[in-house]
Amino acid sequence: MSAPRLSFEFFPPHTLDASFRLWETVHALQSLKPEHVSVTYGAGGTTRALTHEAVTTIGRNYGLRVAAHLTCVDATKAETLEIADAYAEAGVRDIVALRGDAPKGAARFTPHPDGFANSVELVEALAATGKFNIAVGAYPESHPEAAHQQADVEWLKRKVDAGASRAITQFFFEAETFLRFRDACARAGIDVPIVPGILPIISWEGARRFAERCNTHVPPRLEEAFTHAIRDGREDLLALTQCTVLCERLIEEGVDALHFYTLNRPQMTRNVCFALGIVPEVSLQNVA
Repeated sequence: MSAPRLSFEFFPPHTLDASFRLWETVHALQSLKPEHVSVTYGAGGTTRALTHEAVTTIGRNYGLRVAAHLTCVDATKAETLEIADAYAEAGVRDIVALRGDAPKGAARFTPHPDGFANSVELVEALAATGKFNIAVGAYPESHPEAAHQQADVEWLKRKVDAGASRAITQFFFEAETFLRFRDACARAGIDVPIVPGILPIISWEGARRFAERCNTHVPPRLEEAFTHAIRDGREDLLALTQCTVLCERLIEEGVDALHFYTLNRPQMTRNVCFALGIVPEVSLQNVA
């Protein structure tokens, strides 16, 4: 079983303590030689400047290939493309193009009157510049706003036809969820890489809340297992086992790349990678 290619997702910091945590996370994971890392965009576009700063700092100080998230939320088309141009000028060539979540307090996403109506329009505009490799989101379980599950496949096909060259999925708890989605995408003629998004469970309660917001199915057996593990003080051990087994099953089924949602907490992601046999690259430059 060959080691998969890795990518890690971070979010931009809002406070000084969060800044230290971000840089500690990048430092802890860079030795695993990820193919790239990405930095998210806050709900409602609230972290545009912070995202830009984090993207450029990681690329400059750590030598990593960095993808910047970009959304359609609360901005005109011109403003959004200005942000993209600023990334291009800073040497960033990878964009994760997303519609984005509704601003805080809003029930649903509403396009800016002069903005992109959806992720397909955003992908088309970015592709027309010829400046970027464009990744998009994919949903192996129905997006909360999807009319039906096949709609997620159809929407991904539209984004690929618009110019996306890669897709990263929302997280899931069972390998079969991803494998069924991958098969459905293949039947629909989607031929770009579809990378499974992996959420190492740092807190089961936090993961459950996240799953509820994202419409991710929580298997009853997993709920029961974590209930017992938390009672017995074995939550971290179960989390490591669950994530490692999930990744191993995906690799056995031909998956050659994994995208980890780190939540700026590196330890569980590192431990899963170690369990998969992925070891840090050690520099011998300064060894006598």
